[in-house]
Amino acid sequence: MRDVLVVDDDFMVAEIHRRFVERIDGFRVVGVARTGAEALEATRQLRPQLILLDVYLPDMTGLEVLQQLRSGGDRVDVIVITAARELDTVRGALDGGAADYLIKPFEFSQLETKLTAYAARADALQSARGADQDLIDALFGGPSVAPAKTMPKGLGAETGELVLDAVRTAGEVSAAECADLVGISRVSARRYLEHYLGTGTLELRLQYGVGRPERRYRIAG
Repeated sequence: MRDVLVVDDDFMVAEIHRRFVERIDGFRVVGVARTGAEALEATRQLRPQLILLDVYLPDMTGLEVLQQLRSGGDRVDVIVITAARELDTVRGALDGGAADYLIKPFEFSQLETKLTAYAARADALQSARGADQDLIDALFGGPSVAPAKTMPKGLGAETGELVLDAVRTAGEVSAAECADLVGISRVSARRYLEHYLGTGTLELRLQYGVGRPERRYRIAG
């Protein structure tokens, strides 16, 4: 379970982000901050693994919060969530080592994709004993349609190959369809598909109908 700190000066927006995060498996919100000072103090007190950081705060910018964290030696992961579209702001987030950048307003599915990709990268780093080109391409967004040799705990490279072969053959699959094609459980198929979505090997299409949209996966590009 990854602990998340939500930072946004708008109470209602912060609450929406909190509810979104709580809907995503593997993440939980441990605190909400509405100023830069509160964000810095909450980071020290709560030690989250991830901060969802707004740029426009009443006492300082989110980029200044990020700079203070880094200058103090705190390498907490940060995803910038903001309405700011200026290139200088985007560059500042990159220079500060932000893991990702999401422009407001956004749909739940967009945040879910960002967090799933972040978790896949973090799992790959944690489980890796060394870096090869497949892993580096996955982490830095390079093109790859082959599974990384280093897989997250509980996932196997051979089964991963079968999952990707099933997606290539079918063109596009749901987790249930993939499970039937490969001969694994739906939960396992979903884990493999989400892993490859996070590494950029697969891409996602949401199919809307009655009720919750169906997640369908295909080879990226």
